[in-house]
Amino acid sequence: MRFEPGDAFELQLPSDAFDLVACRHMTQAIPDPERALAELRRICKPGGWLHVLSEDYGMMHTPVGTLNTDRLWQGAIEFAHVTGTDARVGRRTYSPLKALDLTDLRVDYVIVDTVRVPREIFASIIEAWRDGYAGAIGDNTALGRKETRALFDQAIAGIRDPEQYAVWHVPIVSGRKPGRR
Repeated sequence: MRFEPGDAFELQLPSDAFDLVACRHMTQAIPDPERALAELRRICKPGGWLHVLSEDYGMMHTPVGTLNTDRLWQGAIEFAHVTGTDARVGRRTYSPLKALDLTDLRVDYVIVDTVRVPREIFASIIEAWRDGYAGAIGDNTALGRKETRALFDQAIAGIRDPEQYAVWHVPIVSGRKPGRR
């Protein structure tokens, strides 16, 4: 296996070349994910599988305390809209794959929660998001920087609190490219 940087919209790879094509944590960060998915289908062999893990911030649920952390995830969705991306693409990925004539379509979920994942690891993911995105979300939504930071901090504290429960459902949509195997 090797990793190469490239343009998801114009992969420098041959058509019909790979038995398995996986796309993880990308479609929510690019405009026109359908175009990238079509490119991934192009490089997949007939009979091969395409697996797409598309994030969906509407499927993030953190403890509500003095602040309503649902506002944070809605803010992330609004921020994505401002950037021309879709922070709810996870729930939409099935339809573009169906439109690409993939067969055997299925949707499974990675469940990142405070039961299955160590709290500190889950909290550190959200801390990294806070440190990378709180300013941008705050500046580009009605939340503002101060409220965005406070919402992130409350979500992180709730994840760390052993009396609380938090969960993020991450959809994985898979399908087979028609053709011989």
